[in-house]
Amino acid sequence: MERNTHAADITAILEPGMYVQHPAAPDWGVGQVQSNIGGKVTVNFEHEGKVVLDGRVVGLVIVDPS
Repeated sequence: MERNTHAADITAILEPGMYVQHPAAPDWGVGQVQSNIGGKVTVNFEHEGKVVLDGRVVGLVIVDPS
């Protein structure tokens, strides 16, 4: 698995309650971060449900939900 330095940088600042989008899965909609433990980010997406992502690989995009 290849490490994405930018993804790791974004993951480091993600906290529960923040809203994000998965750049490779826009159809999932906006998701709310549930937890961020050891780089594993659990996000509850509008159209996909709860997903656990490896924050070292996936560069989630922080969004404003309004």
